[in-house]
Amino acid sequence: MSDPTPPMDPWVRSVLRCPVTGAELVDAVGPEGAPELRSTDPERPLAYPVRDGIPVLLETEARAL
Repeated sequence: MSDPTPPMDPWVRSVLRCPVTGAELVDAVGPEGAPELRSTDPERPLAYPVRDGIPVLLETEARAL
């Protein structure tokens, strides 16, 4: 079964930043196989879930890496 969620536009993806550290976010897959965005900050690496194609960039939703 294919993913019905359209991919995020590259220009939108390029401007997203970690709301906690301001670091760039990169695409990743979480432990359960769900998509997520990971902060590239080496001091405080965080992962944010992507639900229904929408990044949830809330500190309370972040997972420490």
